[in-house]
Amino acid sequence: MPDVVVPASARPGEFQQMHHAARACAELAKSMAVDIEETRALPPALVEQLTKAQLLRSGVPASLGGPEAPPAVSLETAEAIARGDASAGWCVSIAVTSSLLSAYVPRQGAEEIFTDPATVAAGVWAPRGKGTPVDGGVVLSGQWPFCSGIPHADWLFAGFVLDGALKVAAIRKADLTVLDTWNTNGLRGTGSHDCVAKDVFVPDHRVFSVINGPPPDATALHRFPLFGYFALSIAAAALGNARGAIDDLLELATTKKSLGSTRTLAERSQTQATVAASEAALRAARVLMYQSIEDAWQAAHLEEPVPESLRVGLRLAATHVVRTAAEVTTAMYELGGGASIYKPSPLERRFRDAHTATAHFQVNQASYELPGKLLLGQPARAEQL
Repeated sequence: MPDVVVPASARPGEFQQMHHAARACAELAKSMAVDIEETRALPPALVEQLTKAQLLRSGVPASLGGPEAPPAVSLETAEAIARGDASAGWCVSIAVTSSLLSAYVPRQGAEEIFTDPATVAAGVWAPRGKGTPVDGGVVLSGQWPFCSGIPHADWLFAGFVLDGALKVAAIRKADLTVLDTWNTNGLRGTGSHDCVAKDVFVPDHRVFSVINGPPPDATALHRFPLFGYFALSIAAAALGNARGAIDDLLELATTKKSLGSTRTLAERSQTQATVAASEAALRAARVLMYQSIEDAWQAAHLEEPVPESLRVGLRLAATHVVRTAAEVTTAMYELGGGASIYKPSPLERRFRDAHTATAHFQVNQASYELPGKLLLGQPARAEQL
């Protein structure tokens, strides 16, 4: 079934090569899905292909040799790859949001980290560490869970508290201890292990803030709401996974017959109605997401900050997409019946991945609260909207 068309302004021709590369990576990820799940990491061959196409650093500005791709382009690539395998699409999403920080870290640090096109960064911006000021930088200790993509990353952007302020430090993975903690129900291939720093020195040129907005000289990409982009990156992976679940069900429906029935799943009225309703729901959620992105993207080209109403729209779209994607995936899983419950079934994995995504704090049920407060005119802090 065709995908919904994204507005032309969000899909400039110069980025078509990235779309082509994403589709090729999606096919490779799909063929490796079982291995990705079992090893709890992306295979080196897939990482190499993603890196070569710059799909893991599309948020790096052109001034540092990066693609500086518009948000819709980067999120579409993550969505396409998640259609092949959700963990792979998730890792692309997280790497892209981490690459956006190339515009926030001081220039010396940005050059140190991102001028190498093979560099991949992961990130947990939650303040799980504590920094002590020293001459020329900070000494940092902490433990950060949910470090998605850390098995193939070179750097970690880690949140911490310094003199009561929230900061982020760029730390070499070589200076961290990676704990094997990612034993989960879904999204197992993301390798989202805990990382530990113990008295690690981080120079000043690798310490910065993401709370006070982008730097004054930021381009449109980095004027686009950072936290909204982060939530949307989760939505892109969930959206691709749900589309993949429909793909998997359609393939199964042409051959599977219920016990005692002469009709295939595709010939049953319940299947037809459920697939149609799920298709409509997913298309509608996708249109909401990319139209919200387009509106905020146009605003990011203006001198004034992106208005709060558009930032609310991004967060509403992200959470709605993830919740809708989980519902669609569940519907496909249930249509598969007994065939869905066995480990070899891709629908079984799609189901687990979808419901693991809904637990993320950026898109869980509670994430509706802040936009709801603002819509109702209630007092709320919107710095991380």
